[in-house]
Amino acid sequence: MGIELTISGFVVGLLVGLTGVGGGSLMTPLLVILFKVNPAVAIGTDLIYASITKSAGVISHNKLGHISWDIVGKLMLGSIPASFITTLFLKKINLKSPEVIGAIELGLGIALVMTAVAVLYQPVIVEKSKSNKLRTLRHTNILTIALGIILGAMVTLTSVGAGALGVTALLLLYPKMSVKNIIGTDIAHAVPITFFAGLGHYNLGHIDFILLSSLLVGSIPGIWTGSFLSTKINENKLRLILVFILFAVGLKLIINY
Repeated sequence: MGIELTISGFVVGLLVGLTGVGGGSLMTPLLVILFKVNPAVAIGTDLIYASITKSAGVISHNKLGHISWDIVGKLMLGSIPASFITTLFLKKINLKSPEVIGAIELGLGIALVMTAVAVLYQPVIVEKSKSNKLRTLRHTNILTIALGIILGAMVTLTSVGAGALGVTALLLLYPKMSVKNIIGTDIAHAVPITFFAGLGHYNLGHIDFILLSSLLVGSIPGIWTGSFLSTKINENKLRLILVFILFAVGLKLIINY
C-alpha cells in the first residue's frame, strides 16, 4: 500500500500547491474512505503531516513580511487551550467504538461541507475586502480569540479548518489587510495548532509514522509541482473542481452516518 499512499500524497500535495487548500480537507477523508484507516489515526497522522508541509510556507511568508504575529498570538490564545481540552475529551472516550467512529466521520463530513462553502465564496469576500465593502467588526480581538477556539477544537477533532475556513474568517475580521497577509498569517497559525493537536493525538497513540512517511514522500514534490503549475492553470475552474470534491466527500460521510 506504500506506493498507493505515496501517489495519494502527491495528488493532495499537487492540489495544495495549486490552490493553497486541501491538506486536511482532502488527506483525512482520503485515508478514511479509500484506505479504510481508523478516523482517529487518519486525523492524528494528517495533523503532523500538515504541520510539516506548512512549515516551509511559514518561513517563506515570514521572509516576505506577510505574517501578522500579533494576530497569530491572539488566535493561539484560543486555539491551543481549545485543542488541549478537546484532546482531554478524546482521551475519555472509546475511539474504536463504531458509535464514536461514526460521530467523528459525521463531524469530518460537516467540516468538509463548511470548507467547500468557504472555498466557493472566498473570491467574493476577497473582492469585497479589496473594494472596502466589508466593515471592520467591533471587538475584533475577542472575536479573533473566539475564532482560535473554534479552529482549535475543529482541527483537533477533524484535522479540517486551519486552511480555507481560517482564511475566510480572517478576511471577514480584518477586511483592511491584504490577502497575502491574511494567507501568511493563517499558515503561521496553522503550523503550531496542527503540531500541538498532533502531539495530543500522538499521546493517544493515533500517529502512524510509516503512513506519515509514505504520504510525505509524495506530497512534498506534489506541492512543488502544484506551485509551479499554479500560474498556468485557470484558478476559477480549479476552485470549482475542489469545491465539488470537498462537497461530494463531505456529503458521502454525512449520508453514511
